[in-house]
Amino acid sequence: MSLVASRSAEPRYANKERRKAHGVTYTPKVLADFVACEIVKAAPQIYRDPIRVLDPAVGDGQLLVSLLDELAGKGVSDIEVHGFETDEDALSVAHARLAKRVNGTVRFRLVRANFLSFVLDNFDRSRCLFATAQPPYDIVIANPPYVRTQIIGATKAQNLAKLFGLSGRVDLYHAFVLGLSLVLASNGISGIIVPNRLMTTKSGARVRATLLDRLNLLRAWDLGDTKLFDAAVLPAVLIARCRTKDRPATKFTSIYETSDVATAAAANPIEALQKEGVVTVDDGRRFAVRHGELNTGGISGIWRISTRAIDNWLAEVERHRWCCFGDIGRVRVGVKTCADRVFIREDWDALADADRPELLRPVATHHIARQYRALATDRPRQILYPHELFQGRRRAVDLRHYPASRTYLEAHRQTLQRRRYVVEAGRAWYELWVPQDPSAWPLPKLVFRDIAEKPAFWLDTSGSIVNGDCYWLKQDAAIDGLAQDDILWLVAAVGNSTLIEQFYDFQYNNKLYAGRRRFATQYVENFPLPNPHSSIGRELTVAAKRVFENMPSPESAEIMDEVDAMVWEAFGLRPPPPTGDRRRKSVGGGSGTSCSKQGLGIGQTGQRTSRR
Repeated sequence: MSLVASRSAEPRYANKERRKAHGVTYTPKVLADFVACEIVKAAPQIYRDPIRVLDPAVGDGQLLVSLLDELAGKGVSDIEVHGFETDEDALSVAHARLAKRVNGTVRFRLVRANFLSFVLDNFDRSRCLFATAQPPYDIVIANPPYVRTQIIGATKAQNLAKLFGLSGRVDLYHAFVLGLSLVLASNGISGIIVPNRLMTTKSGARVRATLLDRLNLLRAWDLGDTKLFDAAVLPAVLIARCRTKDRPATKFTSIYETSDVATAAAANPIEALQKEGVVTVDDGRRFAVRHGELNTGGISGIWRISTRAIDNWLAEVERHRWCCFGDIGRVRVGVKTCADRVFIREDWDALADADRPELLRPVATHHIARQYRALATDRPRQILYPHELFQGRRRAVDLRHYPASRTYLEAHRQTLQRRRYVVEAGRAWYELWVPQDPSAWPLPKLVFRDIAEKPAFWLDTSGSIVNGDCYWLKQDAAIDGLAQDDILWLVAAVGNSTLIEQFYDFQYNNKLYAGRRRFATQYVENFPLPNPHSSIGRELTVAAKRVFENMPSPESAEIMDEVDAMVWEAFGLRPPPPTGDRRRKSVGGGSGTSCSKQGLGIGQTGQRTSRR
């Protein structure tokens, strides 16, 4: 084994805290063994002698150890192992672990260097090949770091973005994944561990498209909230081969924790992947395991699981869709102050009247989130909002006209000026980083939490400013035949329904721990709406208003139950059976219950017993 140090390489990770900050999450043995096993199963034949293996981010060497053990079990021994790692300490650990496997037919070349720098220095983009006589790799196994590209410096980040055609919120693993596709042999196999958000987020769209163009995805697993890593990582595993004329269907498996009754048992989440339905593991957790095919042609190129039952359910929703939430108005994120402790408080009343800033406005945050109508609190939060509309354009207020606000902000000037990006953008030091549109705040709008287990859309008519932990939507154009803002009541009815939970889980299934969903713009703007002019559409609008007017009360809870059932009927579907709680889990949704036609509520809708 040789260890070659790059002249420009510097150790990135001196301790656990630095590793966490730089996105380093070493692969646990159970997952490394799984990935290695699946790689070898996908490569029944060996195309070179010797086999060339690459790990572009070696870490402590566990992936390579697992792969070599798996290859040895298949009688494969003539192997060249290549690896890149920038952390000297980690590389030393990997060196010691792999030294036991050095022999005449297994040879190592682990380099203390950055794999992406290697790609940048050696790949000739104009000819789409490496400038050096670098042979390709037969097997690539990888768990790239999950951090933004700024870690390697602005210049290299720009070069990576240019090389791979990346833009927007670029993560380092995006570049790693695409770089690996350039070094794979024509018959090579790669097994890569990535964050599962790669499959669903807007920032990953270019990476997904490029992967499909260069590789045949053979197998994919969304490992969800299995907590295989010590850190809060929600991983996915992709097994791929270099692109061939034939494009076989990609088998896809997802696994997420659930509270549903188990029908099978396994030792751990990895073993549970061999089951289907709800599986309990030895530590008492239960997981919903679902098998299907990978659908890569969905909304915005999002990757999702495809089964006959799920596809039929989504097709029924699409058949009854009149438009999407995003057609009603632009879905916006709330304001971002980048100094919430200065701008947002619930104790402004503790200040003397003369010291209380004049620019205080009510603010909607996740603390008051509730379906239909926000929670009322004894100490409502307010935001100091230093922006105004002047001649149709937003501008920072002139603090000379607001002496109390000026005095307060000056007292926090040192803190606010640390936000250098605000000043560097040509903004006043006391501005919010993302103030949004001051003219929109007085208008009726729907507000909803960004991360929540259940959807929480509520109507705001108080003129509140929305904080960055929530999103909001206002009606952007009049709709013929509807009173002003009536459509927002219909949006609230659908947004708060169990149907939309089911839709989210089938179409996106991007969950965090504890079943929390991410209600981001790219998802919510594609939520479906039924025809507001239809009989049931008009009834939903009226019923949603009645929920709002009667909250909180037993009557409002009863109406919410009826509204929920009406939403399902509006899309030609039956709601799941009640469980005694209005916020029941959707059968066949994120819980992973078997997706039978009956369980998904596909078919003729039943009659409702009453309409309040």
